[in-house]
Amino acid sequence: MGDGRHLVRPATAGDAVMLHLMAAATFPLAAPGTPPDDIKLFISQNLGVEQFRQHLANPLCRLLVAEAGGTPAGYAMINLQTEADPLVLPLLARTPSIELSKFYLLVGRQGSGLADELMDAVLEEARQTDAASVWLGVHDANDRPNSFYERHHFVRRGKKTFRVGNSDAVDLIRERIL
Repeated sequence: MGDGRHLVRPATAGDAVMLHLMAAATFPLAAPGTPPDDIKLFISQNLGVEQFRQHLANPLCRLLVAEAGGTPAGYAMINLQTEADPLVLPLLARTPSIELSKFYLLVGRQGSGLADELMDAVLEEARQTDAASVWLGVHDANDRPNSFYERHHFVRRGKKTFRVGNSDAVDLIRERIL
């Protein structure tokens, strides 16, 4: 999927290092107010090359890469397991539901239309499953992504605590009915 300048494609096994580098560059934006040492710890424990290799090999995981002008500029990860987090399940309006686990664009690529194209690809992947909805968690103080998700019809359903290193963050749980 793409318009000549932008392309959204499935990630391949050879993308693990690039996905890690994008995750390391973008995750700090997702946790405003979190101490830098906790962000570094979270990245090392959850967003390393080996973790991405495992995700890429997992048939219940879909990773998409967004490119601008042939250069990686963002990525999304969809968890196709329909057994939602037990803390999230009671908040959801429709099940089964799959999780949009990660959705990030590099600084400088926001506002280019690429995020809309990446979201369209995510929703197309979701529609290929038996899921009735897609859910995600987003930091409650992260205004730009919250506005983006609202624009894409992800409705607030509640809150949950999300552990980042040794710190707790509050995530808004959002759901989009398919």
